[in-house]
Amino acid sequence: MMAAAPGPSTTADSLSSHSIFQSTSKARLQALYSDFARQKQSNPSAFHANVEWWRKTLEGLLDSGLLRGTVGDSESRLVLQADRSLLDCVKLDKIGKPLAIGTVINELRSNNTLLLLNEFMSSKVSVYDSGWLPYRIASFVVGRPLWWALEQVGIVGDEGILTSSSQTKETVWWGDYVSLPLVEKAADAVMSMQAMRMTGPADTLYTFEGFRRSFGPIFGESNHLLNDMDARVLVKYLERERKAMILDDQVVKFFDSSVALEDRVITTVDRGILELKSAILDLQHQIDAVQTKMDDYAKKAADALRQKRKILALGFLRSRKQLEDLLGKRLSSLSTLEGTMVSIETAAGDVQIMKTFESSTTTLRTILAHSSLQRENINQTMDALAEASQDAKEVDDAIRIGGNVALGVEISDEEIERELEALAKDVENSSDTLQTLEQLRPPSVLVETTDATDKVPLLSH
Repeated sequence: MMAAAPGPSTTADSLSSHSIFQSTSKARLQALYSDFARQKQSNPSAFHANVEWWRKTLEGLLDSGLLRGTVGDSESRLVLQADRSLLDCVKLDKIGKPLAIGTVINELRSNNTLLLLNEFMSSKVSVYDSGWLPYRIASFVVGRPLWWALEQVGIVGDEGILTSSSQTKETVWWGDYVSLPLVEKAADAVMSMQAMRMTGPADTLYTFEGFRRSFGPIFGESNHLLNDMDARVLVKYLERERKAMILDDQVVKFFDSSVALEDRVITTVDRGILELKSAILDLQHQIDAVQTKMDDYAKKAADALRQKRKILALGFLRSRKQLEDLLGKRLSSLSTLEGTMVSIETAAGDVQIMKTFESSTTTLRTILAHSSLQRENINQTMDALAEASQDAKEVDDAIRIGGNVALGVEISDEEIERELEALAKDVENSSDTLQTLEQLRPPSVLVETTDATDKVPLLSH
């Protein structure tokens, strides 16, 4: 069942309290709500400033949930429903409806801020590939003079969007639009959340419903379930633009950026792991539900006892006991399944480790097979290195000897030996001289002080 859009009065109250409206003066709001389409030619700066204000406003309102439409099975946070209901949603008291909202939508389409939902979902080309939209190709092919002529006869509109006889200028901008900045922001949040969960192969796999449930909190609500269309938009963006996952038969699998595109497939093993993961999650939910019922029966039994209704209290306790037995069985089954999951993830990890070993072995053998690492080459290289070292030593000796000759210095070993013996004799003579002087030093003279026990030696001069 599709959710109904919020009523005009409720939305008007919410808009008036939104920060972007509170920070904008009434005169400015009146200008923004006027038909400023003609300013594109007469005053381009003011025109683009107005469009930019509306871009931020529409994104802020959609992201905060104030422009919730009926796209999908619940409120959408990524897809803008642009039609007459949008005019009612952004209507302000004493100001009215925005007369240039169609112009704003078309401008945001022209710079890929807003993308038609059906084109976004069906395109095989990335949204970042310029020219992926039909009207952008047409605007490139058709020359500006011819385009101006077509505008004059009403074949194309002022906003640069091709029109048909079945659509009027007032409704040509109607449609469901993907907000690319909000999708990029949501995709970043999904990737960040997924990175924190990665502990094993099972953490890369989700059913489509599991994806909606697991990543609902990216909008700030812990128990939020992603809108069906929002989830499909996110999966399409992450698959096509980010190359981070694939969707195959309601199975979503995340991939590391290092995995080649041709290897990004969902195998039979992946589906088996996902079935086991889903069974574990179902059991956990059952256990939580049984525990909640047990707590409820215990509370009812206590209330019955306080009311002196012993038989009723016994009935509640009996029901609680039955649930306790059921809880024990479910916990046992959960323990078995979780043990199986651990074994599977261990085996998967071992496979990855063996692949790494194989790759490393191949790499090492490739390096060792290099011609420069063959034994003959190694021996030749080491011999050449020894010869080069010997040559370097001979060159160094020749340079040193040549330098001494150039300076007229000729040093012999005998001369050095004689100098060493003379130095030793000098040292010995110096020691004898010091000893003789010490023997010739006169004895010290003791001088008595006022204290008879203290005597100070007085050296004679």
